[in-house]
Amino acid sequence: MNTHYPVRYQFADADGVRVFYREAGDPSLPTLLLVHGFASSSHQFRQLIPLLADKFHLIAPDLPGFGFTEVPDERRYHYSFDAFGQTLTAFVDALDLQRYALYVFDYGAPAGLRLALNYPERVSGLISQNGNAYLEGLGDAWAPVRAYWDDPSAANRQVVNDAVLNMEGIRWQYLHGVSDPQLVAPETWHLDTLLMERPGNKDIQLDLFLDYANNLTRYPDFQAFFRVRQLPTLVIWGKHDPFFIPPGAHAWQRDNPRAVVELLDTGHFALETHVEHIARRIRDVIGDAVQ
Repeated sequence: MNTHYPVRYQFADADGVRVFYREAGDPSLPTLLLVHGFASSSHQFRQLIPLLADKFHLIAPDLPGFGFTEVPDERRYHYSFDAFGQTLTAFVDALDLQRYALYVFDYGAPAGLRLALNYPERVSGLISQNGNAYLEGLGDAWAPVRAYWDDPSAANRQVVNDAVLNMEGIRWQYLHGVSDPQLVAPETWHLDTLLMERPGNKDIQLDLFLDYANNLTRYPDFQAFFRVRQLPTLVIWGKHDPFFIPPGAHAWQRDNPRAVVELLDTGHFALETHVEHIARRIRDVIGDAVQ
């Protein structure tokens, strides 16, 4: 563990939101912006950050509706991926981050890539850890959500709620496809579930599941960004992820042939089982390229 750059836990006012974030590393080093996914928060990066703090200045915010970020009622925040992109844009401005590599995972991909489209010149590199940007990357586990997209009825909304927004559903996301479940700390799914139980939060999550369909229409924009910028890119996925499947990882090379694609023998939350390996690969592929 890096003892020179302890992790600091802070808030920034951005877009009318009090954004909680973790920070470590010397600010003079290249910045790595870590954007989490469902159902977690910046907590998912708790083991990765110390492993990279000697090489990068690390910033990991909690998206609205997740973790410890606070959204005042009077803000009347509309929970959508467009809104996430707007909030992240305001967040990097609040911290005056002018240059950064992006690590995106799950929900963090459509949120972080909207930030990239807003400030393309600021992005120095990309790491996608089960962060999808291609139609072929959507696995069969999306079936109940796709039914909800096609018919956003109360009945279909309830099906998604019952399948995902509970301890059993969140635990399954952490453990499915993991060869050794004893490597996954149980506080992960317990914390996520506890935060999900806050008043109004389940409706927020169900609105986001419905809005996820709008991300598919933005995939061509994200792909054009990859194609035009040709950034140093590491695509490193748990290959047993039922939501974002390996064809979505390989597809990144269609628009950036130099992207490094690596599949790991694990599930959706690959950092829980392969954090040291992923840290090494970030150093290998992204580290020197984003100086």
